[in-house]
Amino acid sequence: MNSDTDVQFLDFVVKALVDNPSSVKIERTVDEMGVLLTLSVSPEDMGKIIGRMGNTAKAIRTLLRVVGMKNNARVNLKINEPEGGMRSQSSASKSVDEAMEDLKI
Repeated sequence: MNSDTDVQFLDFVVKALVDNPSSVKIERTVDEMGVLLTLSVSPEDMGKIIGRMGNTAKAIRTLLRVVGMKNNARVNLKINEPEGGMRSQSSASKSVDEAMEDLKI
């Protein structure tokens, strides 16, 4: 498979979606499972890549699989969560017990 085809495609699509195209980084690794493309974008652009309910990310993954099929390879996409992302702020979420204490009806 032409190693540049899938990376070029992902680069083109992602840079068209984000506000900071210079911060887009794509790493490509190949193993027995196929091709893994790892995408990193700036924290401000994360929502644009994932989309509502993850629909944009699903669409990008589907298109990458089609590009892979055309070149007889299995292509998967991993989106790296940037530093300071929503998931890393575990202190913002409360446990069930803390939430029940706050309610005290």
